[in-house]
Amino acid sequence: MQLGRIPQIKHTDSDNFFLLCGPCAIEGEEMALRIAEHIITITDRLKIPYVFKGSFKKANRSRMDSFTGIGDEKALKILRKVSETFKVPTITDIHTEQDAVMAAEYVDVLQIPAFLVRQTDLVVAAARTGKTVNLKKGQFMSPESMKHAVTKVTETGNEQAIVTDRGTMFGYQDMVVDFRGIPTMKQYAPVVLDVTHSLQQPNQSSGVTGGRPALIETMARAGIATGVDGLFIETHFDPANAKSDGANMLDLNLLEKLLNNLVTLRKTVNTLQ
Repeated sequence: MQLGRIPQIKHTDSDNFFLLCGPCAIEGEEMALRIAEHIITITDRLKIPYVFKGSFKKANRSRMDSFTGIGDEKALKILRKVSETFKVPTITDIHTEQDAVMAAEYVDVLQIPAFLVRQTDLVVAAARTGKTVNLKKGQFMSPESMKHAVTKVTETGNEQAIVTDRGTMFGYQDMVVDFRGIPTMKQYAPVVLDVTHSLQQPNQSSGVTGGRPALIETMARAGIATGVDGLFIETHFDPANAKSDGANMLDLNLLEKLLNNLVTLRKTVNTLQ
């Protein structure tokens, strides 16, 4: 991947994977800055190109009483402050064409949620902002079908597309990653593995998504071994009390050991190419 295509990204000469990482949702300024600072301390040392991730709102919720955000503009301003404070790019997900225009004023990468990646108007609106567009593979889509999503971006004249695999639905309450799809999708665009969402257990009877965070390192290692360009990891200093997706997020205190191991593995993989 030409990492320089993402504005301001650090360590563009690195042979490392790049990292999209942060909380599921922006809950406030203090928490966002705290998480970003912790991650950047690690990624700077390991020379991992880094993009801070945080949703400015959560539109896809199972229950009406689920947390959806602290206010669109307020959350987007926090994302901008993270970027300006630490000089790193930021990514957030969008759900409407209006979101694309609004969020593009604040962040560097616009993310299309997996459930919405076939929505042509949304994908095209994101692409026309000129920002990098991260296309999450639908849980119901084949790797081959993501070629068409990428084409929707590139036909606007925007060559800055990324594809992210976040697993495929397996039954009603589980996700499975088919790693055969990684080399297929790399023919279309740089490929990211969404480690934490791949370990979700959705559609629980409680209306709150479950997860298997104990398998985060297993999933991440498999992604590195199969040649992904980047990893997507949601993390929080208190996952049990996070306002969104706490069941599958990585405890922030475990991130450094994980990334140390993954960088070592990446170096080994690079010698085999």
